[in-house]
Amino acid sequence: MKRQNQSCVVEFILLGFSNFPELQVQLFGVFLVIYVVTLMGNAIITVVISLNQSLHVPMYLFLLNLSVVEVSFSAVIMPEMLVVLSTEKTMISFVGCFAQMYFILLFGGTECFLLGAMAYDRFAAICHPLNYPVIMNRGVFMKLVIFSWISGIMVATVQTTWVFSFPFCGPNEINHLFCETPPVLELVCADTFLFEIYAFTGTILIVMVPFLLILLSYIRVLFAILKMPSTTGRQKAFSTCASHLTSVTLFYGTANMTYLQPKSGYSPETKKLMSLAYTLLTPLLNPLIYSLRNSEMKRALIKLWRRKVILHTF
Repeated sequence: MKRQNQSCVVEFILLGFSNFPELQVQLFGVFLVIYVVTLMGNAIITVVISLNQSLHVPMYLFLLNLSVVEVSFSAVIMPEMLVVLSTEKTMISFVGCFAQMYFILLFGGTECFLLGAMAYDRFAAICHPLNYPVIMNRGVFMKLVIFSWISGIMVATVQTTWVFSFPFCGPNEINHLFCETPPVLELVCADTFLFEIYAFTGTILIVMVPFLLILLSYIRVLFAILKMPSTTGRQKAFSTCASHLTSVTLFYGTANMTYLQPKSGYSPETKKLMSLAYTLLTPLLNPLIYSLRNSEMKRALIKLWRRKVILHTF
């Protein structure tokens, strides 16, 4: 497109599911419930782990960080998404779109590395139980958490800055529920070939590599579980790892399909559904997977509840 035909886009329009107005009304109620349950579930995990000294071990402190990420991730996406679903067309400023994309990438990138760190923690605990306190000491734990957050910040800074350095000539309609990289990139009126190479490489390093390492670690874990003499021990270990692997597969699988090819041939509606899988379902499922299936978390929650009842009684 010629330079003289360019116009400065100062705001975008989020279309959501505007082609299906009746569906939008139904989805608004469903998404609102999911948002409330997600906030409550992750907030409860954060409070329970923070107040219970017996849970101040790497496994649960990783989970605490993951819950903070999930709450933040949902808070960045869901309010705007609910506004989009409640109106035919929602305006979002250029700066607002930049900020939303930045924090989506920050929390998404951080979660990629945190899930990998959690898999390594379970691998060390199950495959090397005697050396676990040495392998996953406080220093190693802190380094893994700090690395996860710093990596998320770096990914968000580089990718968001690069996307919004491109010229936007119009139209300004984003056929999506929020400002995610692939649909925003479709509005760019410049050659994005180098960025797409970066996106492909970045997705391989940030999504595919951790996912493959997680799968390899769980193969080792599976063999270790099968060698356990106790049936109860096998069931407990397998339950913990199976729930983690379910969440990991959902998150990495859909994120991989979304970001590996930013300008892929998927239809806009398919792209929206894939985005919802890791932005909506993963933050909702993680509290259910990690707390309801975990006896220590359930005991800590009951203990906290009883303490609250006693305080109210007196």
